[in-house]
This record gives sequence, C-alpha cells and structure tokens, in this order.
Amino acid sequence: MNMRPNPATNYPGRTYRFYTGPTVFTFGHGLSYSQFKHHLDKAPQFVSLPLGEKHTCRLSKCKTVDAVGQSCSNMGFDIHLRVKNVGKISGSHTIFLFTSPPSVHNAPKKHLLGFEKVHLTPQGEGVVKFNVDVCKHLSVHDELGNRKVALGPHVLHIGDLKHSLTVRI
Repeated sequence: MNMRPNPATNYPGRTYRFYTGPTVFTFGHGLSYSQFKHHLDKAPQFVSLPLGEKHTCRLSKCKTVDAVGQSCSNMGFDIHLRVKNVGKISGSHTIFLFTSPPSVHNAPKKHLLGFEKVHLTPQGEGVVKFNVDVCKHLSVHDELGNRKVALGPHVLHIGDLKHSLTVRI
C-alpha cells in the first residue's frame, strides 16, 4: 500500500503525516486519567546551518540543503518542557513532540520527532528534555529520496503548545 501522497494522481497519502481533514481526537489523546499542563522553558527561535563561503545556497535562494556533510555534523539543540499534573490523581503522561516543516518536496503536514513519558503526583511538576538533531529531525526527503534540511519556518507542537523555529543559513 502506498502511504506517501502523489500530487500527480491527487492521492493524499494514508498516514497522519499527510492528513488535512478535521480530527476528533489528537494523536495520544486520552492516555491518562489526569490533566496536565505544559510550559516551554527552553527552545531556540533560530537555528543556523554553517555553509562554506562558496556554497551555492549563499549565491541563490535555496529552499533545502543536503542533510549530509560538514554543514550537518553536530547540529542539534535541546528543548526543555515543564509538565505539571493539575489533576486530583497521580498519573502518567506521554508527551509527544511533533514538527510541521515548510512546504517543500511533498513534506508531511506534521511528523513525530520524539516522545517521553512522565509519572506525576497531583500538583507535581517535572521537566522533560528532548534533543533535536537538525539534520535528522528537521529534514524531509526529496523526490529522489535524498534527505534535505528544509530551510524556513518549522512549527514544533507539544500538546496545545506551538513554537516557531526558523532554520536558516
């Protein structure tokens, strides 16, 4: 079964990554009997990819950069999220980190970067840390299957929280 979208045949794709219709429940909804609030403590607004002086993207407007080579070595950042159990009972909570990349190369609408599970007592708080590898997590595949880092605005989603992050050169 073909899961990816095909614009030539107007086939939308068959996974949450390409679904554009209304949702009744978000992915992971209802996994706990308590209620939780999220607060973003640390996340960058900009990430810069180091490119050589003579790289073609310095001379023209590129929408993507190859996700291999020197520009992608050790490119990462941390996201720190404070989670509070605002309910009346102890509970486990699974935190999902999604991203929505710019619209390039038939990129998915949203895809999962990672998840962490915490157990908190009533009114208890905890900090969850995600490590994001720019070239692995913020990249898409082009029509030939090559991994490319999408330049421009990415939106990180954690529950109802949204955080804008721009990848630039």
